[in-house]
Amino acid sequence: MSGAPETPKSHGRIAVRPTLRPRELMTDRPDLAGAWRAKIITLFPEAFPGVLGESLTGKALDEGKWQLETVPLRDFGEGRHRNVDDTPAGGGAGMVLRPDVMGRAIDFAMEGTPETRADWPLVYLSPRGKRFDQATARRWSRARGITMICGRFEGLDDRVLFHYGIEEVSLGDFVLTGGEIAAQAMIDATVRLLPGVLGNAESLEEESHASGLLEHPQFTRPAEWRGLPIPEVLMSGHHGRIAEWRRKMAEKITRERRPDLWAAHEARKDRDTP
Repeated sequence: MSGAPETPKSHGRIAVRPTLRPRELMTDRPDLAGAWRAKIITLFPEAFPGVLGESLTGKALDEGKWQLETVPLRDFGEGRHRNVDDTPAGGGAGMVLRPDVMGRAIDFAMEGTPETRADWPLVYLSPRGKRFDQATARRWSRARGITMICGRFEGLDDRVLFHYGIEEVSLGDFVLTGGEIAAQAMIDATVRLLPGVLGNAESLEEESHASGLLEHPQFTRPAEWRGLPIPEVLMSGHHGRIAEWRRKMAEKITRERRPDLWAAHEARKDRDTP
C-alpha cells in the first residue's frame, strides 16, 4: 500500500546552530534538541557505537533519547601523514599525544556546548584519574551531554589537562590499551539513568550501588533447579518479610565482598543518626 512516508521520530526536534567547522568534518546527523549527547574524541571512531548500539542503550539511541558523535583525532593531525603523537620530553618509552593536535580536536568538540562544566563535563579517560562510580554516572546523566577524550600510547601532554581543566576519570585500577572500552562502559552506565531509557524506575532503585550497598541475590523459575530451591521467604508473598530478607542479604554481601563500601555505608548511617 503506497502513501506518504512515515514522519521520522526526530521530526520537529532538530536544533540548528551556527558553526565554524570545516566542511569535511561536518556530520550529516542532525542534533536533536534536548537529547543528552556524548562526544568522543578518539583515534578509532569505528569502535563506536559498539555495544552501545545494542539492547536498551541501542534502542534509546535509535529513538533519539540520547546521541553519540565521534570526533576522529586523526583529522586534526599534523602534516601529510596526520601525525598525532611525538616522543616524550626528557626521554622514555612510547609516544605522547601532542597538545596542539588534541587542542584543535577539543576546540572542535566543545564548540556550541555550555561553558559550565556541570552542564557539559570534559573528561579524559586515564588510569590515574578518580575511579568511576555510580555517583559519577548520576552526575553526568544530569548534564546536557559530555565530551570524552580516549587516550592512547603513553597518554596526553599534561598541558592540555591543565589548560582546559579536564576531569580525569579511571574505569578501575588497571591499564587498558586505550580509552574506547572505558568510554563505552561509562556511557552505558550513564545513559541507562536517563529518563525513559530503562523503562522500570524500580530497577534503578534496587540495583547494586544505588543505595551504597551491593544488590541482593536474584532468583526466578523453576522453583527448584538441580536440587537448589528458591529461598522460601521469596515464595511467601509476604512483602515485608521479602524486603527485610533482601536488605539483610545486601548488607551481608556488601560486608563480605566490599568492606570499603560497607565502611562508607556505616559512616553514612552514623552521620544520619541524630
